[in-house]
Amino acid sequence: MIRKLLIANRGEIACRIIRTARRLGVATVAVYSDADANALHVQQADEAVRLGPAPAKESYLDIDKVLAAAKQTGADAIHPGYGFLSENAHFCRACEEAGIIFVGPPAGAIEAMGSKSAAKRIMEEAKVPLVPGYHGTNQDPGILEGHANRIGYPVLLKAAAGGGGKGMRRVDKPEDFHAALDAAKRESQNAFSDDVMLIERYVVNPRHVEIQVFCDKQGNGVYLFERDCSVQRRHQKVVEEAPAPGLSTETRKKMGEAALRAAHAIGYVGAGTVEFLLDASGAFYFMEMNTRLQVEHPVTEMITGQDLVAWQLAVGAGEPLPLEQDDLHIIGHAFEVRIYAEDPDNDFLPATGKLLRHQPPREDKSVRVDTGVQTGDEISVHYDPMISKLIVHGRNRREALGKLDRALQKYQIAGLRHNIEFLRRVVNHTAFVNGRVTTHFIEDHEQEILQQEQQLRSQQCAGIAAFLHHGETRAQHRSAPRADPFSPWHSGNNWRNGLTLWRSRRVEVHGREIEIHFSGDSDSLQWRCDAAIDAQSGTINCPHGQSVAILDGRRVNYTSVSRGDEGSVFISGEQVDFRILPPDTGEASEAGHGLEAPMNGTIVTLLAEPGTRVKRDQPLLVMEAMKMEHTLRAPADGIVDQFFCATGELVDGGSLLIDFTAEAAETKEA
Repeated sequence: MIRKLLIANRGEIACRIIRTARRLGVATVAVYSDADANALHVQQADEAVRLGPAPAKESYLDIDKVLAAAKQTGADAIHPGYGFLSENAHFCRACEEAGIIFVGPPAGAIEAMGSKSAAKRIMEEAKVPLVPGYHGTNQDPGILEGHANRIGYPVLLKAAAGGGGKGMRRVDKPEDFHAALDAAKRESQNAFSDDVMLIERYVVNPRHVEIQVFCDKQGNGVYLFERDCSVQRRHQKVVEEAPAPGLSTETRKKMGEAALRAAHAIGYVGAGTVEFLLDASGAFYFMEMNTRLQVEHPVTEMITGQDLVAWQLAVGAGEPLPLEQDDLHIIGHAFEVRIYAEDPDNDFLPATGKLLRHQPPREDKSVRVDTGVQTGDEISVHYDPMISKLIVHGRNRREALGKLDRALQKYQIAGLRHNIEFLRRVVNHTAFVNGRVTTHFIEDHEQEILQQEQQLRSQQCAGIAAFLHHGETRAQHRSAPRADPFSPWHSGNNWRNGLTLWRSRRVEVHGREIEIHFSGDSDSLQWRCDAAIDAQSGTINCPHGQSVAILDGRRVNYTSVSRGDEGSVFISGEQVDFRILPPDTGEASEAGHGLEAPMNGTIVTLLAEPGTRVKRDQPLLVMEAMKMEHTLRAPADGIVDQFFCATGELVDGGSLLIDFTAEAAETKEA
């Protein structure tokens, strides 16, 4: 029996493991970096130990520091969560040598699946179906190109030591092969300190379906059915569901049995996931095995009624599996969406900043939120930008989908960009509602779900008007003399006797400048705005500090958050972020023509020389942030005048990186 558990991780997965451990009466120890000193997982654990500075290499990835924390606190087991050290065979062996239980598979199983190319050979011997490809060790670019030509385009380059979409590139034609290979190798080296690549035939219009397996030290094994993880961006999952829509009982059984063969072939113990590509004909092919607990494990828990972390702790302590295959049944349907700090309409660029508001929907038996953050926390550049996971369960897929959309409407996040509205567009898309999903879902439907120009609705205009009114009211009270605070002569709002006062403020919404006009008070505030798509005027009764408003006679939920000249309004399930603009003095400002860093990060490579004439969208530099590479491209045809950064340099978000002169239209025509 495990008495004290150290969680060698952070964020939502650490909090999730602590929750189960607490229920089982197991004491918990958290570890943290300087960036996480006040994090939620640190607050929830019974004890916490500092590991080091914010960079993961100096804290969460330092094996010696993690083991020292376990010894210092007397922990008899370590749960690695996912990511970081969870699939590190050296860490597993170090735990064993220290006499500490590693809550995961044996080191040999991790090593067997750690190399994608080696894993393919093992799966072939175990008669698990494989995608045609090259999994060899010869990494000569010419040899790799020859195998790509043999396999036939399109092909997929994949990092042999990779995961999470890093070091992965699709190549559609031979002339693009070497550029894609260089980029994939570079990203793989940065992420995994290994640039060995494998090549596979790219399966057109596939689904990503994975099987949850569990094995104990007595040789028993079960599969807990499947999860469909097809909806992805940057090869990373954003929506998962269980069971997979439209999957036949026969195919489910075949995939489950193949997954168990894969697990037994490497002597697996604990929770693992075998990932398959499923084509339209029902044929499936092994992709990889994740030798850890998956991010999306809650949907499996929802449809089976089982706590997989509790299973992990039991198996880690040497107990047999609590259930056999015939005891497991699918109950209803479940979805999980990942809430990220990112901008979906800007190529899913990760966002950083303070969470001015983080209010998830209320949890109950069918709605669950796994998170490691709370209002006031910082989403930093050092770690993955995931804020939380929202999980829902229903009696069937349609009911679960309705609960998911309702929960997304109630989720409130302010202070940085996030993907909630994007997720709502995905789960309400007709193809998704009807279960027609593939790994290209986002690309196939980007015009509908990646709306570059968002429309402003009348109730959002009304909410902004109420926000502006309350802001001006507060300013008036602060500026009024204490002797006569309600005197109209000191109101500061251009009050006129006998006249209806309309006040106007300019705000920037969705990149557009609009003007909001409002008149009255909180008991009956009139507003008008010609930017709304459905109405241009109305009334709103919104007493300051209350969470409800009367909008044109309808009672609606209303809250707002502000920071400086920026604000967010949540009204009737919709969110609008805006910036209050200063008064227009008529003075023209000279626009800059430089390219700024979209976030904190490290410059990977410069792709042009100063003085070079470039075309619109031509790559100019590559930077790495939040474990992903981001390419800055030319905003127009023009000339790269100067770089203000160098390869390997750490730059701050918003700093000027490139001095760029756009080519004038008349010059181009000439």
